[in-house]
This record gives sequence, C-alpha cells and structure tokens, in this order.
Amino acid sequence: MESLNAESLAREFRARVDALPSPTVPRVRPIRREFSRKIAGAQPEQVLELAALLIDLDLRIWAYEIVHFHRPTLRALDAATIENLGRGLADWASVDVFGGYVAGPAWVKRQISDQDVHRWARSPDRWWRRTALVATVGLNTKTRGGYGDAPRTLAVCELLADDRDDMVVKALSWALRVLAPHDPKAVRHFLTTNEDRLAARVKRETRNKLATGVKNPRKTPD
Repeated sequence: MESLNAESLAREFRARVDALPSPTVPRVRPIRREFSRKIAGAQPEQVLELAALLIDLDLRIWAYEIVHFHRPTLRALDAATIENLGRGLADWASVDVFGGYVAGPAWVKRQISDQDVHRWARSPDRWWRRTALVATVGLNTKTRGGYGDAPRTLAVCELLADDRDDMVVKALSWALRVLAPHDPKAVRHFLTTNEDRLAARVKRETRNKLATGVKNPRKTPD
C-alpha cells in the first residue's frame, strides 16, 4: 500500500462504531477485522499513525488490536514506541489489551528489555504497574507466543509484591495463576517466600489455582 489516509480511516472507524446501536466488543470486532484487511499492505509507520489517531478518538482498545494484527508493525515495536502508544492509559480494559496485545508480545520477542518492564513496575502510575504484570501473561501463554518463563515473570511479581492498589493486586494474582501450570514449584516458593508481603487475595487465588486449577472453586453443598 503506497498511500494510506490515516485521518480518513480513523474518522470512518469512529463513524462506523457510532452507528452501532450498542458498541459492544462483539459488534465492533468485525469492523476492526475489516480495517485490518484494508491496511494489510501498509507500512508500520502508517499503521502507528492510524493507531495514534484512533487513540485520540477514544478507540484505544481497537488501536491496540490494529497494531497487534499487523505483523510487520508488531515486529517493529520498541520501548519508545510502546510507551507512546500507552500514553494516557486510564482503565483496566485498555491496559489489559495493551499489555496482552502490544507490550507482552514485544517482550516475548525481546524487542523490549526486562529493564523496560521493571521501570513500568516501579512507576507511580497504577496503570503502568498493572501493564508490567499483564505483560508477563504473554510469557506464559502459548497463543501469545509464550513458553513459560518463571524468572522474568517472578522478577516483576517481586517488584510489586507489596503493592496494595486493587488493580495491581488483581493483576499480580493473574500473573501468578498463568505461570502456575508451567512451574508450580516456582510459584509455591514465591508464595512462601513472600507470605508476609502479598495481599490476601493474591495468596488465596493463586493457591486455589495450584490446588484445584481455578482461582475460586465452587463450594460443595453439605
């Protein structure tokens, strides 16, 4: 694709979403897929321009999907580009798509360094701290390119073991639970070693996962 009018495409995407009776994810995703097909031949810089415009139009989740499903763009990401895409993150849904579809895959492929993710984990911004944890999910999820990586996962969990922000606590539990099937011994050791630091929710849900395979097993009626 030699030319791509990113502004026109972004406005069209916004109009298509606004025309829906209810812009739920199942209703918007076919639109995103259609646009991904339209830009299949675009250059990464063109796709990133479109993504930035979609973010400005309050279509952040779909901007991240556009980036994720354009493989040349996903492979071109570096820390500076990712952090630019993440400017203004302010809700858990956007963070989880950003961490799962943008930051995580780049980390799996070592396009960003462990130090970059650790810097996010030390951020005063709760959403960047959550992003650091969500990015570990990709390390341990086959469909996202992961293969099981206890050292990198637990290094981030260690940095955030004392955090009591609810968004971070929930993400820490998630990170440990996704790692658990790959390396249950390492997860158990982490829980024991950090017993006095971790939130009760993290310990409960992770131990449930290790014991039963789910975070909240149903109680058996008496």
